[in-house]
Amino acid sequence: MTAHALLLTAVAALALGGTACAQAPAGASGLEVVAHIAGPDGRWDYASFDPTRRRIYVTHGATLMAIDVDSGKVTPDFAAGQGLHSAVPVPGADVVVTTNSGDNSARIVSAADGKLVASVATGRKPDAAVYDPSSGLVLVMNGATGDATLVDVKAGKSDGSIAIGGALEFAAVDGKGRVYVNIEDKGEIAVADIAGRKVVARWPLAGCEEPSGLAYVAGGRLVSACANGVAKILDAASGKEIASLKIGIGPDAVLYDAGRKLAYIPCGRDGNLAVIALSGAGNNTVIDTVATAVGARTGAVDSKTGRVYLPTAQFAPAAAGERPQPKPGTFEVLVLDRP
Repeated sequence: MTAHALLLTAVAALALGGTACAQAPAGASGLEVVAHIAGPDGRWDYASFDPTRRRIYVTHGATLMAIDVDSGKVTPDFAAGQGLHSAVPVPGADVVVTTNSGDNSARIVSAADGKLVASVATGRKPDAAVYDPSSGLVLVMNGATGDATLVDVKAGKSDGSIAIGGALEFAAVDGKGRVYVNIEDKGEIAVADIAGRKVVARWPLAGCEEPSGLAYVAGGRLVSACANGVAKILDAASGKEIASLKIGIGPDAVLYDAGRKLAYIPCGRDGNLAVIALSGAGNNTVIDTVATAVGARTGAVDSKTGRVYLPTAQFAPAAAGERPQPKPGTFEVLVLDRP
Protein backbone atom coordinates (compact mmCIF):
# COMPACT_ATOMS: atom_id res chain seq x y z
CA MET A 1 0.00 0.00 0.00
CA THR A 2 1.36 3.48 -0.87
CA ALA A 3 2.05 6.12 1.79
CA HIS A 4 -0.89 8.12 0.42
CA ALA A 5 -3.21 5.14 0.73
CA LEU A 6 -1.98 4.47 4.26
CA LEU A 7 -2.70 8.07 5.17
CA LEU A 8 -6.23 7.92 3.76
CA THR A 9 -6.88 4.71 5.68
CA ALA A 10 -5.68 6.33 8.90
CA VAL A 11 -7.79 9.45 8.40
CA ALA A 12 -10.89 7.38 7.61
CA ALA A 13 -10.41 5.39 10.79
CA LEU A 14 -10.02 8.54 12.86
CA ALA A 15 -13.16 10.07 11.34
CA LEU A 16 -15.16 6.95 12.21
CA GLY A 17 -13.78 6.79 15.72
CA GLY A 18 -11.97 3.54 14.98
CA THR A 19 -8.30 2.66 15.02
CA ALA A 20 -5.66 2.28 12.38
CA CYS A 21 -2.27 0.77 13.16
CA ALA A 22 -3.32 0.29 16.80
CA GLN A 23 -0.51 -0.70 19.13
CA ALA A 24 -0.46 -1.12 22.90
CA PRO A 25 -3.82 -1.04 24.74
CA ALA A 26 -4.80 2.30 26.23
CA GLY A 27 -3.89 3.08 29.83
CA ALA A 28 -5.34 5.60 32.27
CA SER A 29 -5.23 8.45 29.77
CA GLY A 30 -7.04 6.42 27.11
CA LEU A 31 -4.40 7.39 24.56
CA GLU A 32 -2.81 4.99 22.10
CA VAL A 33 -1.19 5.22 18.67
CA VAL A 34 -3.98 4.96 16.10
CA ALA A 35 -2.37 6.21 12.89
CA HIS A 36 0.94 6.90 11.16
CA ILE A 37 1.21 9.84 8.72
CA ALA A 38 4.13 9.56 6.31
CA GLY A 39 6.27 12.58 5.49
CA PRO A 40 9.46 13.53 3.66
CA ASP A 41 12.93 12.41 4.70
CA GLY A 42 15.14 14.57 6.86
CA ARG A 43 15.55 15.83 10.37
CA TRP A 44 12.81 17.65 12.22
CA ASP A 45 12.38 19.72 15.35
CA TYR A 46 9.34 21.33 16.99
CA ALA A 47 5.72 20.82 15.98
CA SER A 48 2.82 23.20 16.65
CA PHE A 49 -0.94 23.35 16.27
CA ASP A 50 -2.83 26.11 14.44
CA PRO A 51 -6.39 26.13 15.88
CA THR A 52 -7.65 28.60 13.27
CA ARG A 53 -6.46 26.72 10.20
CA ARG A 54 -6.80 23.33 11.98
CA ARG A 55 -3.26 22.31 11.04
CA ILE A 56 -0.24 20.66 12.58
CA TYR A 57 3.03 22.25 11.50
CA VAL A 58 6.26 20.24 11.68
CA THR A 59 9.58 22.02 11.10
CA HIS A 60 11.49 19.70 8.84
CA GLY A 61 14.94 20.83 7.76
CA ALA A 62 14.46 23.12 4.77
CA THR A 63 10.66 22.84 4.61
CA LEU A 64 7.69 23.40 6.87
CA MET A 65 5.35 20.41 6.70
CA ALA A 66 1.62 21.04 7.22
CA ILE A 67 -1.04 18.47 8.09
CA ASP A 68 -4.75 19.29 7.85
CA VAL A 69 -6.01 17.43 10.93
CA ASP A 70 -9.59 17.15 9.64
CA SER A 71 -8.98 15.96 6.08
CA GLY A 72 -5.58 14.36 6.59
CA LYS A 73 -4.10 16.30 3.67
CA VAL A 74 -0.32 16.58 3.94
CA THR A 75 1.61 19.46 2.38
CA PRO A 76 5.25 18.45 2.82
CA ASP A 77 6.66 21.73 1.51
CA PHE A 78 4.16 24.30 2.76
CA ALA A 79 6.88 26.91 3.36
CA ALA A 80 10.60 27.10 2.72
CA GLY A 81 13.26 27.61 5.38
CA GLN A 82 16.88 27.04 6.30
CA GLY A 83 17.52 24.89 9.34
CA LEU A 84 13.95 25.19 10.61
CA HIS A 85 13.27 24.77 14.31
CA SER A 86 9.95 26.36 15.31
CA ALA A 87 6.69 27.41 13.65
CA VAL A 88 4.45 29.76 15.62
CA PRO A 89 0.92 30.50 14.31
CA VAL A 90 0.03 34.09 15.26
CA PRO A 91 -3.59 34.56 16.43
CA GLY A 92 -5.54 37.13 14.44
CA ALA A 93 -2.77 37.73 11.91
CA ASP A 94 -3.10 34.63 9.70
CA VAL A 95 0.67 34.25 9.54
CA VAL A 96 3.20 31.78 10.88
CA VAL A 97 6.62 32.78 12.24
CA THR A 98 9.39 30.25 11.65
CA THR A 99 12.89 30.21 13.14
CA ASN A 100 15.79 29.44 10.80
CA SER A 101 19.23 28.66 12.18
CA GLY A 102 20.64 28.36 8.65
CA ASP A 103 20.45 32.09 8.01
CA ASN A 104 19.75 33.40 11.55
CA SER A 105 16.30 34.67 10.78
CA ALA A 106 12.69 34.61 11.81
CA ARG A 107 10.53 34.34 8.71
CA ILE A 108 6.96 35.56 8.64
CA VAL A 109 5.00 33.46 6.15
CA SER A 110 1.37 33.55 5.07
CA ALA A 111 -0.81 30.92 6.73
CA ALA A 112 -2.87 30.85 3.53
CA ASP A 113 -0.18 29.70 1.14
CA GLY A 114 3.19 29.67 2.95
CA LYS A 115 4.62 32.54 0.92
CA LEU A 116 7.22 34.76 2.54
CA VAL A 117 5.89 38.02 3.99
CA ALA A 118 9.04 39.26 5.73
CA SER A 119 12.38 38.03 7.05
CA VAL A 120 13.66 39.39 10.36
CA ALA A 121 17.28 39.10 11.49
CA THR A 122 17.76 37.36 14.84
CA GLY A 123 20.67 36.35 17.05
CA ARG A 124 22.70 33.28 16.16
CA LYS A 125 21.00 29.89 15.96
CA PRO A 126 17.38 30.87 16.60
CA ASP A 127 15.57 27.86 18.00
CA ALA A 128 12.39 27.88 20.09
CA ALA A 129 9.83 30.65 19.74
CA VAL A 130 6.60 31.61 21.47
CA TYR A 131 3.78 34.10 20.90
CA ASP A 132 3.07 36.59 23.70
CA PRO A 133 -0.57 37.79 23.71
CA SER A 134 0.14 40.67 26.10
CA SER A 135 2.44 42.42 23.61
CA GLY A 136 1.51 40.76 20.31
CA LEU A 137 5.17 39.89 19.79
CA VAL A 138 6.78 36.58 18.88
CA LEU A 139 9.77 35.89 21.11
CA VAL A 140 12.61 33.97 19.44
CA MET A 141 15.18 32.18 21.62
CA ASN A 142 18.68 32.40 20.14
CA GLY A 143 20.64 29.39 21.33
CA ALA A 144 24.15 30.58 20.44
CA THR A 145 23.94 34.22 21.53
CA GLY A 146 21.83 33.71 24.66
CA ASP A 147 19.30 36.40 23.85
CA ALA A 148 15.69 36.62 22.69
CA THR A 149 14.70 38.56 19.56
CA LEU A 150 11.27 40.20 19.77
CA VAL A 151 9.48 40.06 16.42
CA ASP A 152 6.78 42.60 15.62
CA VAL A 153 4.66 40.62 13.18
CA LYS A 154 2.53 43.55 12.02
CA ALA A 155 5.55 45.71 11.23
CA GLY A 156 7.59 42.81 9.90
CA LYS A 157 10.68 43.76 11.90
CA SER A 158 12.51 43.32 15.20
CA ASP A 159 11.27 45.24 18.22
CA GLY A 160 14.41 44.81 20.27
CA SER A 161 15.86 41.94 22.26
CA ILE A 162 16.30 40.64 25.79
CA ALA A 163 19.76 39.59 26.99
CA ILE A 164 19.24 36.36 28.96
CA GLY A 165 22.50 34.38 28.93
CA GLY A 166 23.24 30.70 28.53
CA ALA A 167 22.03 28.08 26.07
CA LEU A 168 18.36 28.96 25.63
CA GLU A 169 15.84 26.18 25.13
CA PHE A 170 12.05 26.41 25.12
CA ALA A 171 10.12 29.39 26.50
CA ALA A 172 6.64 29.94 27.89
CA VAL A 173 4.65 33.10 28.64
CA ASP A 174 2.05 33.85 31.30
CA GLY A 175 0.08 36.25 29.08
CA LYS A 176 0.70 39.05 31.58
CA GLY A 177 4.07 40.26 30.38
CA ARG A 178 6.49 37.64 31.65
CA VAL A 179 8.44 35.04 29.71
CA TYR A 180 10.06 31.99 31.27
CA VAL A 181 13.02 30.37 29.54
CA ASN A 182 14.71 27.01 30.17
CA ILE A 183 18.49 27.48 30.27
CA GLU A 184 19.93 24.15 29.17
CA ASP A 185 23.55 24.53 30.26
CA LYS A 186 22.75 26.07 33.66
CA GLY A 187 19.82 23.89 34.71
CA GLU A 188 17.64 26.87 35.53
CA ILE A 189 14.66 28.93 34.44
CA ALA A 190 15.22 32.59 33.64
CA VAL A 191 12.28 34.95 34.13
CA ALA A 192 12.14 38.10 32.01
CA ASP A 193 9.92 41.16 31.94
CA ILE A 194 9.02 41.56 28.27
CA ALA A 195 8.12 45.26 28.39
CA GLY A 196 11.21 46.09 30.43
CA ARG A 197 13.45 43.92 28.21
CA LYS A 198 15.27 42.48 31.22
CA VAL A 199 15.69 39.35 33.33
CA VAL A 200 14.07 39.72 36.74
CA ALA A 201 14.73 36.30 38.31
CA ARG A 202 16.67 33.05 37.90
CA TRP A 203 15.39 29.85 39.44
CA PRO A 204 17.67 26.80 39.77
CA LEU A 205 16.10 23.46 38.85
CA ALA A 206 17.59 21.12 41.45
CA GLY A 207 18.11 17.61 40.08
CA CYS A 208 17.25 18.67 36.53
CA GLU A 209 19.82 18.17 33.78
CA GLU A 210 19.51 20.03 30.49
CA PRO A 211 15.94 21.36 30.78
CA SER A 212 14.30 21.55 27.37
CA GLY A 213 10.50 21.58 27.02
CA LEU A 214 8.51 24.09 29.07
CA ALA A 215 4.83 25.00 29.45
CA TYR A 216 2.86 27.51 31.49
CA VAL A 217 -0.27 25.76 32.77
CA ALA A 218 -3.41 26.46 34.78
CA GLY A 219 -2.93 27.45 38.38
CA GLY A 220 0.10 29.59 37.57
CA ARG A 221 2.44 26.62 37.25
CA LEU A 222 5.39 25.79 35.02
CA VAL A 223 6.11 22.27 33.78
CA SER A 224 9.73 21.73 32.73
CA ALA A 225 11.08 18.57 31.07
CA CYS A 226 14.62 17.46 31.94
CA ALA A 227 16.94 15.24 29.91
CA ASN A 228 17.66 12.95 32.87
CA GLY A 229 14.13 11.58 33.14
CA VAL A 230 12.58 14.16 35.46
CA ALA A 231 9.80 16.71 35.11
CA LYS A 232 9.74 19.68 37.45
CA ILE A 233 6.59 21.59 38.33
CA LEU A 234 7.15 25.07 39.75
CA ASP A 235 5.04 27.90 41.07
CA ALA A 236 5.36 30.57 38.36
CA ALA A 237 5.12 33.43 40.84
CA SER A 238 7.85 32.34 43.24
CA GLY A 239 9.86 29.62 41.49
CA LYS A 240 9.15 27.24 44.38
CA GLU A 241 9.15 23.58 43.38
CA ILE A 242 5.71 22.00 43.69
CA ALA A 243 6.53 18.52 42.41
CA SER A 244 9.32 16.45 40.90
CA LEU A 245 8.05 13.63 38.70
CA LYS A 246 9.75 10.64 37.10
CA ILE A 247 9.34 10.48 33.31
CA GLY A 248 11.24 8.88 30.44
CA ILE A 249 14.65 9.85 29.10
CA GLY A 250 15.23 12.33 26.27
CA PRO A 251 12.24 14.70 26.27
CA ASP A 252 12.33 17.87 24.18
CA ALA A 253 8.85 19.36 24.59
CA VAL A 254 5.94 19.80 26.97
CA LEU A 255 2.54 19.79 25.25
CA TYR A 256 -0.31 21.36 27.20
CA ASP A 257 -3.97 20.49 26.67
CA ALA A 258 -5.74 23.23 28.63
CA GLY A 259 -9.24 21.88 27.99
CA ARG A 260 -8.43 18.47 29.43
CA LYS A 261 -5.97 19.82 32.03
CA LEU A 262 -3.24 17.46 30.88
CA ALA A 263 0.43 17.89 30.01
CA TYR A 264 2.18 15.49 27.65
CA ILE A 265 5.95 14.98 27.61
CA PRO A 266 7.29 12.94 24.66
CA CYS A 267 10.44 11.09 25.74
CA GLY A 268 12.45 10.28 22.63
CA ARG A 269 15.16 8.08 24.11
CA ASP A 270 12.71 5.71 25.83
CA GLY A 271 9.99 5.93 23.18
CA ASN A 272 7.09 6.85 25.41
CA LEU A 273 4.78 9.72 26.32
CA ALA A 274 4.35 10.80 29.95
CA VAL A 275 0.82 12.05 30.70
CA ILE A 276 0.53 14.41 33.67
CA ALA A 277 -2.79 15.32 35.31
CA LEU A 278 -3.08 19.00 36.25
CA SER A 279 -6.75 19.27 37.21
CA GLY A 280 -6.04 21.16 40.44
CA ALA A 281 -3.20 23.14 42.00
CA GLY A 282 -2.30 20.12 44.11
CA ASN A 283 -2.80 17.56 41.36
CA ASN A 284 0.52 17.09 39.60
CA THR A 285 0.66 13.38 38.87
CA VAL A 286 1.92 11.14 36.07
CA ILE A 287 -1.20 9.12 35.30
CA ASP A 288 0.01 7.21 32.26
CA THR A 289 3.05 6.27 30.21
CA VAL A 290 2.03 5.62 26.60
CA ALA A 291 4.22 3.60 24.23
CA THR A 292 5.19 5.69 21.19
CA ALA A 293 8.51 5.25 19.31
CA VAL A 294 12.17 5.94 19.91
CA GLY A 295 12.89 9.37 18.45
CA ALA A 296 9.47 10.86 19.26
CA ARG A 297 10.68 13.80 21.37
CA THR A 298 8.55 16.76 20.20
CA GLY A 299 4.94 17.14 19.17
CA ALA A 300 1.69 19.06 19.29
CA VAL A 301 -1.83 18.54 20.58
CA ASP A 302 -5.11 19.37 18.83
CA SER A 303 -6.91 21.47 21.45
CA LYS A 304 -10.33 20.52 20.05
CA THR A 305 -10.08 16.74 19.73
CA GLY A 306 -7.26 16.05 22.18
CA ARG A 307 -5.30 14.06 19.60
CA VAL A 308 -1.54 14.16 20.01
CA TYR A 309 0.85 14.30 17.04
CA LEU A 310 4.48 13.18 17.43
CA PRO A 311 7.05 13.31 14.59
CA THR A 312 9.65 10.53 14.53
CA ALA A 313 11.62 8.16 12.31
CA GLN A 314 13.80 5.07 12.46
CA PHE A 315 17.52 5.67 12.88
CA ALA A 316 20.65 4.08 11.48
CA PRO A 317 23.50 3.31 13.92
CA ALA A 318 25.57 6.43 14.60
CA ALA A 319 29.21 6.73 13.61
CA ALA A 320 31.64 7.48 16.42
CA GLY A 321 31.15 11.02 17.70
CA GLU A 322 28.19 11.71 15.42
CA ARG A 323 24.43 11.88 15.84
CA PRO A 324 22.35 9.00 14.45
CA GLN A 325 20.76 9.72 11.08
CA PRO A 326 17.13 8.98 10.17
CA LYS A 327 16.72 6.09 7.76
CA PRO A 328 15.36 7.13 4.35
CA GLY A 329 11.65 6.51 3.92
CA THR A 330 10.88 6.13 7.63
CA PHE A 331 9.81 9.63 8.73
CA GLU A 332 6.27 9.72 10.06
CA VAL A 333 3.98 11.55 12.45
CA LEU A 334 2.35 9.32 15.04
CA VAL A 335 -1.27 10.14 15.87
CA LEU A 336 -2.46 9.31 19.38
CA ASP A 337 -6.16 9.28 20.18
CA ARG A 338 -8.74 7.80 22.54
CA PRO A 339 -10.56 5.29 20.30
